[in-house]
Amino acid sequence: MKVTVVGAGAVGASCAEYIAIKDFAAEVVLIDIKEGFAEGKAMDLMQCASLNGFDTKITGTTNDYTKTAGSDVAVITSGIPRKPGMTREELIGINAGIVKMVSENLLKHSPNVILIVVSNPMDTMAYLAHKATGLPKNRVIGMGGALDSARFKYRLSEAVGCPASDIDGMVIGGHSDVGMVPLIGQATRNSVRVSEFLTEERMSEVVEATKVGGATLTGLLGTSAWYAPGAAVSSMVQAIAQDSQKMFPCSALLDGEYGLSDLSIGVPCILGKNGIEKIVEISLTDAEKAKLQESAAGVKKTNALLEGVIA
Repeated sequence: MKVTVVGAGAVGASCAEYIAIKDFAAEVVLIDIKEGFAEGKAMDLMQCASLNGFDTKITGTTNDYTKTAGSDVAVITSGIPRKPGMTREELIGINAGIVKMVSENLLKHSPNVILIVVSNPMDTMAYLAHKATGLPKNRVIGMGGALDSARFKYRLSEAVGCPASDIDGMVIGGHSDVGMVPLIGQATRNSVRVSEFLTEERMSEVVEATKVGGATLTGLLGTSAWYAPGAAVSSMVQAIAQDSQKMFPCSALLDGEYGLSDLSIGVPCILGKNGIEKIVEISLTDAEKAKLQESAAGVKKTNALLEGVIA
């Protein structure tokens, strides 16, 4: 499998590193607009190969999309990252043009590529990638839900006082501080609902901490996080590469599922060799349904700012 990662910054490089360490891809191409940057990151990562025991070949290129030809999966991380105090939505003016250009260039050289969108505002950028390329809904995937769910499970394990591997939980809805819908009522520790271990007040605290997980890290780091986003993307790419039929919550273009249409938003999806193999419609409480509808309205409001970019 050949994987392209567009954007060799912290998230892109982290993604490339995790893919290489997992050793399921033959080749990873890093591409960036900054002269020599992707080449340097690729060289640095390749000097880890003998130390970390991987055989994946990592190469870098400066804005030469011919080097991405024949990619099976491409990850779009390019765009400006969040700074303290910024919302993901505030990035749309700059990032929309970048994502549109990148998507079109990738498709030109890799007509069968599956796109995974990381750039923020992620749900809107995934929607834009659909509109800009005309790809079928299974071949454009937004990463947000996989990351948000990992953050949810981290906060739950912290609250319960157990390893994160004990926890199963999911976040659906938009990848934004107000749009996330952590399904706290369905979260479990080894099949036992977390409500058996936590008070209502503590569960509410977990939900709120999850929703501002990205902003919390941005405040601490001065920029967007990169380790967990890179790990989330690499897990999704691995599921596609190995046709594992693994379920991730990720941003998918909906056409009636959950009563929603013409937007990309986080819902449970089965990932395999064709990208999104199936959108899974799970039972939600009335409160969860209401929150998902509210989240969708927020995403559509942000999508409306794309006018002129899609045309």
